[in-house]
Amino acid sequence: MRQRSKNPQNPSKIDDEIGDSSNLSNEVEFRVQNPRRSAYVMLALIGLVMYSSWTVYYYQYEVLPVPLTSEQAGKRGFSEFEAMEHVKSLAGFGPHPVGSAALDRALQYVFVAAEKIKNTSHWEVDVDVEEFHVKDGANRLLSGLFTGKTHVYADLDHILLRITPKFAAAAKDNSILVSSHIDSVFSTGGAGDCSSCVAVMLELARGVSHWAHSFKSSVIFLFNIGEEDGLNGAHSFITQHPWSETVRIAIDLEAMGIGGKSSIFQTGAHPWAMEKFAAAAKYPSGNVVAQDLFSSGLIKSATDFQIYKDVAGLSGLDFAYSDNTAVYHTKNDKVELLKPGSLQHLGENMLAFLLDAASSPDLANGKTHEGVDHTGHDSAIYFDILGAYMVVYRQHFANMLHNSVLMQSLLIWIMSLLMGGYTATLSLALSCLSVILMWILSLGFSVLVAFILPVMSSAAVPYLSNPWLVIGLFGFPSLLGAFTGQHLGFILLQKYLTHTYAKEKKTSLPSSQAYLAMLDAERWLFKAGIMQWLIILTLSQYYKAGSAYIPLVWLITPSFACKLIPVSVTA
Repeated sequence: MRQRSKNPQNPSKIDDEIGDSSNLSNEVEFRVQNPRRSAYVMLALIGLVMYSSWTVYYYQYEVLPVPLTSEQAGKRGFSEFEAMEHVKSLAGFGPHPVGSAALDRALQYVFVAAEKIKNTSHWEVDVDVEEFHVKDGANRLLSGLFTGKTHVYADLDHILLRITPKFAAAAKDNSILVSSHIDSVFSTGGAGDCSSCVAVMLELARGVSHWAHSFKSSVIFLFNIGEEDGLNGAHSFITQHPWSETVRIAIDLEAMGIGGKSSIFQTGAHPWAMEKFAAAAKYPSGNVVAQDLFSSGLIKSATDFQIYKDVAGLSGLDFAYSDNTAVYHTKNDKVELLKPGSLQHLGENMLAFLLDAASSPDLANGKTHEGVDHTGHDSAIYFDILGAYMVVYRQHFANMLHNSVLMQSLLIWIMSLLMGGYTATLSLALSCLSVILMWILSLGFSVLVAFILPVMSSAAVPYLSNPWLVIGLFGFPSLLGAFTGQHLGFILLQKYLTHTYAKEKKTSLPSSQAYLAMLDAERWLFKAGIMQWLIILTLSQYYKAGSAYIPLVWLITPSFACKLIPVSVTA
């Protein structure tokens, strides 16, 4: 082992026994002599990661626009203060499920508000307000939450409001549908689900009625009832109302909680609406990961968008509020929980989108409805960055990109293993074992907490009302399990590499052999992480998951950091 000279003028003198490994031995001794420095570095990195994570969370989910008054918004803008008055009025009727007297009062309120919009609209704009009564119908769904079930409905009343430029007669033949439901479940006044969405639609309609004279298409606002009983309101409109034949894209506003950012969590087979939204929205919010989760059935819910997509074959956008999900469909779904800026966020995004989409000649030509590829071959991949930018590209491009990365990665791995031989192959196997142990123990510790929690706590799921508890209850045990599993794999891999170096006589000093083995074990664990994302990307690409961009990023960036996976075991 090299010894540091006691003479301060010659600190780099080394023992001749090491020979060519002088630089490595110097690093060995430096780490041994200065253990505190690495601890400080790790502490600084942990602090940086925590601060960065909080910053990302804050800008991604917490930053909302400033609510505007009617004076600040003007005739053509969106005012949260005006929309909040609608929320308070609708929620003030109390629970209003289908068939209740409270729902009749809510319908009448929406009708009066729609008539007011008609009477105050721009003089070059036609506004049609209609009460649509549905005598009966049957709704059988072939996918989603209600797969294979038939819902029979009768005596449903909807409010429809259509805004059309007065001097563009052809605009009535191509429409954008904006939809939400007035009815609530029997247990709540429904401030979030879905009075907040109805309120946004009313304020949107008021603003759009002063812009529509320059539109090339019309905008239909559908205030339906029967959503909570099986999506019957949307089904009755699509199958029985003559205006439904003119609809080219459908926008559904929903709430799976109350307040916060209203994000896109579903689109359709055609990417046109998503691309328009990304270009026009002031505060874009949405992620294809939510769409994958929703379409997989892991989220046991359904929205009116399912009707528009499956029955009418439409594409579009499905928005939802998701803050305070603990109050969803409960008596605590109250106006007081609506964060300031929530309605302004959705309203300004939707207003900018409608102005752009309704003025587009593509929609007027019916290009978003005709010739849609229902296989999703050219559907949109989308995600926002800190609520300020939206990235959108098509599945066709994603297929080429993912397949290219997969082929190059596999080629590099094969060449690496062929050049590294038996030692490299066994090292890869042991490093992959470490990843497997990491996942098993990480999930195992979390599942163990899930079983213990009901025994120790009077509330089996306390994290519903306090979501941050998830970090302590499941996050830290999962992290502990991950570190434990990976460390066990690391020990096995290090022992194997130490034995290999001793056998191959990479260096004559046992301490240097141990240190070389530790460095190479860490490098192989890093490579195993890359292999993990390669496998996930392969599966995601096979099932055409939109969220495949996540393993793609985690595969490419570490590969560059590792110099495109350098070759096997070297001293």
